[in-house]
Amino acid sequence: MGEIGDGEVRAPLLGVTRRNSVNTMRGDFVARLPEKVRAAVDPERLFQLDGSRTKGIDEGVKEYYERQFATLRSFEEVDSICLPDGVDTDQKDLDRAELAQNEFAMKLSNYANIVLLALKIYATIRSESIAIAASTLDSLLDLMAGGILWFTHLSMKNINIYKYPIGKLRVQPVGIIIFAAVMATLGFQVLVQALEQLIADEPTEKMSLTQLVWLCTIMLTATVVKLALWLYCRSSGDKIVRAYAKDHYFDVVTNVVGLAAAVLGDMFYWWIDPAGAIILAVYTISNWSTTVWENADAFLISGRALILRYLMVLFYVSLVGQSAPPEMLQKLTYLVIRHNPEIKRVDTVRAYTFGVLHFVEVSFML
Repeated sequence: MGEIGDGEVRAPLLGVTRRNSVNTMRGDFVARLPEKVRAAVDPERLFQLDGSRTKGIDEGVKEYYERQFATLRSFEEVDSICLPDGVDTDQKDLDRAELAQNEFAMKLSNYANIVLLALKIYATIRSESIAIAASTLDSLLDLMAGGILWFTHLSMKNINIYKYPIGKLRVQPVGIIIFAAVMATLGFQVLVQALEQLIADEPTEKMSLTQLVWLCTIMLTATVVKLALWLYCRSSGDKIVRAYAKDHYFDVVTNVVGLAAAVLGDMFYWWIDPAGAIILAVYTISNWSTTVWENADAFLISGRALILRYLMVLFYVSLVGQSAPPEMLQKLTYLVIRHNPEIKRVDTVRAYTFGVLHFVEVSFML
């Protein structure tokens, strides 16, 4: 029992025994809540606080009990798996349908990235614009980031347990190492070329009308496709698919910036083109570099940074073996207790990252 705020007492989450399910804990837990917190409990959803009733509750107290309710909700998820009558067939069908939709969105995004990369390479060759080259590098970044995620997804689905006894969970970190080296090299090369062009103070040749038409057609097509992909992917509940959506939206902006720099540089001041290339190259390099040093809050940011930090976090923690968060350890402990009534005591529960998943060690007494 601990005091918080104005002398209020925190009701600790009840200890779980093998005889206790989340349903038996519910009434006991709610009954031991402070009066102000109990009054804020949503009567229709006992594991939720009604936002309209929490105005008189200290923010720290509110966050504490929201975490407790989140833990109880996670126990409900465990019961839905463990209990014979807890498996909802309709929900399983919905989950499978959602998974199929997410996979389709990822496939569509990756295929589109391949086609658009080819078109933008052609546009770069025809226009000889370094800003378009930087935008093409950005498309290569899209393709490689998505390719790593997709290749890992496929590798983990097809495993030969005799050839890979621990599976292929560490395929992703290996790909990230290669990815980091390639992207750093390409980004730096574009930056150097743009700076050399500015220092040399040598205007590039004007594009012909045919080149301008090809350039505008390809870049506007890429922009429209990315905009359509953003509209399709943004409604998904999957974090990675939503990251793709935000990344598509960012590509709309970079395509417009690259096209504007190339066209304005050709029509007005030649230095606009390399200046636009420098902006895009610096952003690409800095986005990756900061990913290396930032912490593991992989899902609190958006767009390109989300995918990159997600990959880098996986690279770091999957090789080091970072401990699972306390909420997951609580959920695992409850799962072990509910697994078999013959389990008398749980001695130790450990979970640490192992590739994209977690490796769990449990010690218990029968």
